[in-house]
Amino acid sequence: MTGSDAPPSFRLGYVPGVTPTKWVRIWEERLPDIPLHLVGLSAAEAPDVLRGGGADAGFVRLPIDRTDLSVIPLYTETTVVVVPKDHIVTAVDEVTAEELADELVLHPLDDTLDWEHPPGRPAQERPATTADAVQLVAAGVGLLVVPQSLARLHHRRDLTYRPLTDVPQSQVALSWPEERTTDMVEDFIGIVRGRTVNSSRGRRPAPAQPKEKRPAAEGARRKPAPPKPAGKGRGRRTGSGGAKPGKRGRPRRR
Repeated sequence: MTGSDAPPSFRLGYVPGVTPTKWVRIWEERLPDIPLHLVGLSAAEAPDVLRGGGADAGFVRLPIDRTDLSVIPLYTETTVVVVPKDHIVTAVDEVTAEELADELVLHPLDDTLDWEHPPGRPAQERPATTADAVQLVAAGVGLLVVPQSLARLHHRRDLTYRPLTDVPQSQVALSWPEERTTDMVEDFIGIVRGRTVNSSRGRRPAPAQPKEKRPAAEGARRKPAPPKPAGKGRGRRTGSGGAKPGKRGRPRRR
């Protein structure tokens, strides 16, 4: 089978922490004839994979280089600090960046937060990945600041996290090559934006169903019957001794 003969499919990229399950389910319900394939991407490589055609569209983390890419921001995540369960931070509901000033805070090479000045004291070496940094936190080497979804993704029983205020937050967006805004990309954009199947902006509206003809109400088209003329010389009997219908007799002479 040649490439031109291959059935159509849609390749959706996604970065760690993003869960596309809901949108994939809606796609399968609306477009069951077009398979959707998920492509796992690192946050750093996602923009180049989209430009190179490795995916038709993808969920990315902002900021990214938007050259040749269309972007629809979707939501912003809470930033948290990952700590051992016995750390003093667990005694409070949230932490400020200033309160981490004396802590050693790990800053992995795949960090997704747009830092101007990362909080805490920097480590001598930066871990290669967020997963590596989580292992170091569990070993008591330092703390880690990440979007909440990544803290959940790398959950461990011996670790927990608390919201961190006054720091950058990660924004998740849908992106695709602007020169390849295909019909399938438009379909997926409609799903992510919550459009219904019958939306006026949707590409595949449900076919209009013919209206069922209701039978005309009985007698609705009948012309009203003309009133009957009053009968001449006819009356109702009031009893067995009542006058019989017929012509009136002549009055008797006295």
